[in-house]
Amino acid sequence: MKLLVTGGAGFIGSAFVRYILSESTATSVVTLDKLTYAGNLENLASVLEDRRYRFVHGDICDRATVASILQEGDIDAIVHFAAESHVDRSILSPDDFVETNIRGTATLLDAARQAKTERFVLVSTDEVYGDIEAPLEADETFSLKPSSPYAASKAAADLLALSYFRTFRLPVLITRASNNYGPYQFPEKLIPLMISNALEGAPLPVYGDGLQIRDWLYVDDHCRGIHAVLQRGREGEVYNIGGNCALPNREVITRVLQIVGAPETLMQTVADRPGHDRRYALASEKLARETGFVPQMSFELGLPATVQWYRDHAAWIAHVRSGEYRDYYRQNYGWRDSS
Repeated sequence: MKLLVTGGAGFIGSAFVRYILSESTATSVVTLDKLTYAGNLENLASVLEDRRYRFVHGDICDRATVASILQEGDIDAIVHFAAESHVDRSILSPDDFVETNIRGTATLLDAARQAKTERFVLVSTDEVYGDIEAPLEADETFSLKPSSPYAASKAAADLLALSYFRTFRLPVLITRASNNYGPYQFPEKLIPLMISNALEGAPLPVYGDGLQIRDWLYVDDHCRGIHAVLQRGREGEVYNIGGNCALPNREVITRVLQIVGAPETLMQTVADRPGHDRRYALASEKLARETGFVPQMSFELGLPATVQWYRDHAAWIAHVRSGEYRDYYRQNYGWRDSS
């Protein structure tokens, strides 16, 4: 099988490329990535010399580039990761999310339709379901109630993809995963931000009371779930991929501090994110029932392993924390009065 993986230099996309090339010797991969701030070819260093792998520097919104890859590359399936993905950035700059997440997805879908691509897996997020009141869990039939520009752009992409299945019979499948963590994650998301700050002895910004609940999924488990959907999922269907590990953010941060050996006094309460969802909760029984997938990495093992990876890769952290990252960090956190 020959795959086109969009966003393959990002955190989850690169993990999937590394996973799929190690899992199947019969699979080859073309990666299309714009290499924005979160795309990093260092994430793919272990596969750059693999003859089954090819990298294309390009934008999913560029119709000519996408069409050329599909028409000339003999692509069997697309796994679509490319997206602007951070809620805080979507609040600061919504237009980027509309452009990439909606228009970029539309470009890919139409190119795949014309090329008669055999499978199109759209990697989405649990955030499209919005805030979930306890004790409810969102299954795949749950209403979409996105709260942020990021989540709304992903929900729009999901609906657009499903329309291409209904109207054009494009073999679309959608995955919606809970919060990922693991090696190579850009340090703007909760866990890598807290780890990298704790390792430096810098303050750890905690939104509001820190009791927002998230379900945590190790990135390699997420990749296994996507692969299961690619292989065994039913066309036109949505599949949730949960980690079965729901925790308040403050508890996650406390665990990071304990593993690092840093004091809890580093936690600094800051003004909450506008429209911050209180609780995410996924029901993933459909994926387990139809594909046999269950997550393998427990949070008790995955979090220390992730902390150790960041300890061992100080140069990687220093490199990705570029001037752009520092500008964003000041813009996002600088206005928030501590209390």
